[in-house]
Amino acid sequence: MNDWISSFVFFFAVIDPVGTLPVFIAVTARHADWQKRKIAILAVAVATGILLFFLLAGQYLLETIGVPLSAFQVAGGVVLFLFALTMIFGEGKPEQEMEIVQEGHETAIFPLAVPSIASPGAMLAAVVLTDNYRFDPIHQFRTASAMLAVLGIVLLLLLAANWIFRWIGNAGASIVSRVMGLILASVATTNVLLGIQQFFTV
Repeated sequence: MNDWISSFVFFFAVIDPVGTLPVFIAVTARHADWQKRKIAILAVAVATGILLFFLLAGQYLLETIGVPLSAFQVAGGVVLFLFALTMIFGEGKPEQEMEIVQEGHETAIFPLAVPSIASPGAMLAAVVLTDNYRFDPIHQFRTASAMLAVLGIVLLLLLAANWIFRWIGNAGASIVSRVMGLILASVATTNVLLGIQQFFTV
């Protein structure tokens, strides 16, 4: 149960469901309610497909091109840490992706499905948390269920986006994004340390 909760918190931090709300609202500002629901479902469905692909085949893909998972884990940890720093000190996820929306890329695929929901950090998490050499199929199934639970929360939040955003506002979404950035920074540091340890013990 503790492993499931840990995986859930990790995915919640890297996917950042609350930070996706301002992006979704901007993307769907001119759409009818039924269109907003359709966009939300499509975006989450596409993101789920991408993350499941990385969860099932990501490690095999890395091994095919000769990249050890420990190296990917260290590199991903560094990238995650830098991304977390931008969430804490710089522009948060809502501000960054709102700029993408304002450039005219107003579709469910981009920037909603990628990179807002299926972020690079989420793709990394799907690979690292299902390492075939460290985790058995039961643990991998639990990890997948934790990821799907977070994606379910994303869908629920997007379907209730207008009501939620009126309640928390831009400031609330930014605060949550920065708190998630702090959690993500600690998780990224752990990934780097584990990756270095695994590289020298293999």
